[in-house]
Amino acid sequence: MNRPVIAITMGDAAGVGPEVVVKALAHRETYDLLRPVVVGDAGRLRRAVELTGVDLDVREVDSPTDAAYTAGTVDCIDLGLIPADLEFGKLSEVAGDAAFRYIERAVALATSGEVDAICTAPLNKEALHAAGHRYPGHTEILAALTGTPEVSMMLSAPRLRVVHCTTHIGLVDAVERIEPGLVERTIRRGHETLVRSGIDAPRIAVCGINPHAGENGLFGNGEEETKVAPGIAAARADGIDARGPLPADTVFFRAVRGDFDLVVAMYHDQGHCPVKVLGLDAGVNITVGLPVVRTSVDHGTAFDIAGTGEADERSMLEALRQAAELAPERHAA
Repeated sequence: MNRPVIAITMGDAAGVGPEVVVKALAHRETYDLLRPVVVGDAGRLRRAVELTGVDLDVREVDSPTDAAYTAGTVDCIDLGLIPADLEFGKLSEVAGDAAFRYIERAVALATSGEVDAICTAPLNKEALHAAGHRYPGHTEILAALTGTPEVSMMLSAPRLRVVHCTTHIGLVDAVERIEPGLVERTIRRGHETLVRSGIDAPRIAVCGINPHAGENGLFGNGEEETKVAPGIAAARADGIDARGPLPADTVFFRAVRGDFDLVVAMYHDQGHCPVKVLGLDAGVNITVGLPVVRTSVDHGTAFDIAGTGEADERSMLEALRQAAELAPERHAA
């Protein structure tokens, strides 16, 4: 059986990242699917083990080749960036910088072929910015570190997958940015990801921009006809089963019902809201279009409960499962 090597970034050390990581790795069946190595801080992980009460040892390693990958032991590439007295639940420039450095190291490991995929715990955008890393989030960091000019964010929850044409920009800017080429490329990236995950002929629904997808020109300024429909037509011409533009107020219901395998959303809230209503605890964020596989939990740092041991690991478990599913078969085990 192939068990891919997955680099797990610890995320913001002041948030719930360390706790969800150790709680997920305390599930022994995780090691049946993959070989995890954490890029983070061994001391913080040991503190998380104490807080959560899980039965784990934390072992420091220099590289993935040094890891034991044994259930009951967490292998950690320790960058030594977190002071022992760092408070949970408090915004920290130090933690923001460390979270960036964990991603940076994981990307280096993935691009060099030392790991098969990356799975990320949450970072805090304000802490990231305080440390001088001016990115809207993980997706943009990963694109910059890999030299990828354009990627897409896909969210996956029970019974629903959504890929976005635009994400972390204002609504007016999003409408301006959407154009047929972007729509077509987003459809293609979503299609390729689903094919790689085992769906041979994905059924893809594409949202409109305006209410009721413009209602045949009654709403908006013809954006569906000029910005969205040509991109769909180009994808269909290449054999992709893409349909739309469809009204966003009903298409997500139809996808959950089983009519579609993927929905293409035009902007952040159009796609995020339905996914998070359905499965915030079990949702997964997948960056598509990168030269490396990356999945993530679909929740934030949760400063309000960080350090209590109460954080729910289900999203991390699902993110790890999907990372293993999407990972190329390079490291046999």
